[in-house]
Amino acid sequence: MEDNRRRVSFHLLRRCYRYLQPYWPTVLGQYVLILFITALSVTIPQFIRWIVDVVVGEGGEGARLGPAVLGLLGLSLLKGVFTHFQGKWSEVASQNVAYDVRNDIEQALTDLSFSYHDRAESGQLLSRALQDVEYIRFLTGRATLRIVEATILFLATGAVLMTMNLQLALLAILTLPLVTFFGVRLGSRYRPLSLEIQQQVGVLTTRLEQNLRGARVVKAFAQEPAEIEGFDRENKTWFEQTALRARLESVYMPLLDFLVNASLVLVLWYGGLLVIRAQATLGELVAFSTYMGQLAGPVRRLGWVISAFAMASSAAERVFAIIDTPPEVQTAQEPVPLPEAVAGEITFENVSFGYDGGRQVLHELSFTARPGQIVALLGATGAGKSTIINLIPRLYDPDSGRVTLDGRDLRELPLTELRRQIGIVLQETTLFATSVRENIAYGRPEAEEGEIVAAAKAAQAHDFIVTQLEEGYDTIVGEQGTTLSGGQKQRLAIARALLTDPRILILDDATSSVDVETEKRIQEALDRLMEGRTTFVIAHRLSTVRRADLILLLDQGKVVARGTHAKLLEQSSQYREIYERQLSRDWRLEIGD
Repeated sequence: MEDNRRRVSFHLLRRCYRYLQPYWPTVLGQYVLILFITALSVTIPQFIRWIVDVVVGEGGEGARLGPAVLGLLGLSLLKGVFTHFQGKWSEVASQNVAYDVRNDIEQALTDLSFSYHDRAESGQLLSRALQDVEYIRFLTGRATLRIVEATILFLATGAVLMTMNLQLALLAILTLPLVTFFGVRLGSRYRPLSLEIQQQVGVLTTRLEQNLRGARVVKAFAQEPAEIEGFDRENKTWFEQTALRARLESVYMPLLDFLVNASLVLVLWYGGLLVIRAQATLGELVAFSTYMGQLAGPVRRLGWVISAFAMASSAAERVFAIIDTPPEVQTAQEPVPLPEAVAGEITFENVSFGYDGGRQVLHELSFTARPGQIVALLGATGAGKSTIINLIPRLYDPDSGRVTLDGRDLRELPLTELRRQIGIVLQETTLFATSVRENIAYGRPEAEEGEIVAAAKAAQAHDFIVTQLEEGYDTIVGEQGTTLSGGQKQRLAIARALLTDPRILILDDATSSVDVETEKRIQEALDRLMEGRTTFVIAHRLSTVRRADLILLLDQGKVVARGTHAKLLEQSSQYREIYERQLSRDWRLEIGD
């Protein structure tokens, strides 16, 4: 089990490093600089040894001390310049890695089917795209740089120490096996704990995101104490996990420091005896101490680097889980291109479907919507209305049966081309925190100003845009359009759909949030737009379904009645029951009954 976990970790880390390949000149440059920095690190203690033994020592010449010290300062300055560029190039390369990984995550999240987003928590996804990528960036940058630098420095310094004094060198590395053992032990305990902490950060992010998004509901139902208590509970779990990580660091980091310092004490003790016995010079002892000081930092960082590798491995596991998830809805390998003129006939042939492999929502559903027809979908909540309109733009694919456009299976068509033929106004209007103009032109960013205004006028949105919004079409709407009323948001959504000039329209209760007069104006605009286009409408107002060419009455995923309003009133008792039960006095007045 442990060996398998290590193989997985190695594979994940190697995959992280592949992101450095496009930036190999920068990476190569920083590692070449390591050789120069190591050479200077090895040379400087020898220079100090020469100053102590020759320049300052017995018989030394004071006149040479100034130039010698300036020379030492110059070497240190040169080392600092190399270190500066090494750190700069490392940061540039690792930031590019983070940039590419985040783009891959965005691409994957955009391509993934709705079924994935149905299961995933937005807080977890945000945590992976931000914090986990930062761990990968740190790994491919400073963490790897430090461990390579420490390895080369240790080997070079060890070789010099061996040539200077074998006995002192053996004392210097006496505690190295213990340092390595405890460092590896820290890493093995750190990785699973890091994964738990990162998962919990996702839980906290999700909780906070939901509280912010649902702030009005929370306040409306006076649930602030319950939400604070729930967040406190998750926050406490995260606190306990991070406290455990801190306890691990508080035990192992001082232990590693002690082992490093113990080597230095042994060297000073035994080296001092050698100097007293004239078996070594004072300069050699100072040089040895300098070398030990140079090694102390990398060795002390061993636990820190191992923990960075552990956290990066856990982060990579979570990040690549997103990137590697294949979209359930994909364009066929050899798609059939759509003709220039799409008629817009939609046919469901024995379609069955259940969300995420669960209970079937649609059962062998079959019907045809002819070009130019208005198809109204009626039924109780959960009857399958929204599922039908989700299958038309292939937000999901049927479990069995097929949906066709002009006789072609939707799964054989290019996905992007298919969706460009469909205009959608969803029940829950989604607007972006950009200008009104950009929201209307979302489906056609290249649209000209006149086209945008024409679409807004057709949706009865132009008047309120220019008279009620301070900056007109340049007005920035709040997140999810919170600065607009429900009716205003829906009219912008309708304008957005109109601008794409689709062959197929999907109106999911599109006028439910506007008053009767506004709905009448919108309906007049939609009447002109729907001519020659296939339109699916989910609506609860009789004025909408009464004028439909085809009404599908759904019950538990099956069509229990179909036809026009007049025909269904005559032939379907279930439709007559819905008609009598759902109509209010206002609706009767609206249609003149």
